[in-house]
Amino acid sequence: MGRKNSSACGHASARTADPSASISVRTRRGWGPGASELMLAAIALLVMTATPLAQTKRPPRLFPALDLGLLESPDREQWQKPDLIMDALSIADGSKVADLGAGGGWFTIRLARRVGPNGRVFAEDIQRSMIDAIQRRVARENLGNVITILGTVTDPGLPAGLDAVLIVDAYHEIEQPVTLLRNEAKTLKPTGSIGIVNFTKDGGGPGPSMEERVDPEQVIADARAAGLELRRRENFLRYQYLLIFGVPPK
Repeated sequence: MGRKNSSACGHASARTADPSASISVRTRRGWGPGASELMLAAIALLVMTATPLAQTKRPPRLFPALDLGLLESPDREQWQKPDLIMDALSIADGSKVADLGAGGGWFTIRLARRVGPNGRVFAEDIQRSMIDAIQRRVARENLGNVITILGTVTDPGLPAGLDAVLIVDAYHEIEQPVTLLRNEAKTLKPTGSIGIVNFTKDGGGPGPSMEERVDPEQVIADARAAGLELRRRENFLRYQYLLIFGVPPK
């Protein structure tokens, strides 16, 4: 949930505006009234249009740690359906899984209970405040099978041999989704999978604003660009969709 940079692009080539290319505005008697202002405006317009997309696009907004309480609503268990999500990803006792953009660890502790003492949960986030919150929570829950990882915007730093990677309610915070997914794919077992849970754009329920939500087709396109294939699409969640990806067989 703190994965920002998120939510999860493309860059245009930079061009330098040439002031000499500005359009001159003249009257029969020479420069007309306000012509210098018009010339400056034309130059500014050229500079603005030459600015690369990467500089004009604002990065995704990271979820603030001070608002973690918003993710702990008493009814979340009902609409999030964590057990069904873990079932869909075949997460069981002894599984080795990752919670990417783990935020305050709401899903992390449920994964930890599911995989048991013989399994491992790698709780990753790019915000140190989120990692600190997870560590406190794990200590309170007395869970010894959770390892926290402070990742980067493009590489979560996960170990190899994972059975599943889960991204819940955080995809819209990822700045470079294709690069991140490509790095995630390298950590999977041949039969491993990546599950992405996002809020739909139908306007119902909790979650981020409509502008921040990501269409499932965009997620699928990002995953394919990262070398993943769509294995399954689940629609049992009331306010969200679940997409399950894997690495195609060689």
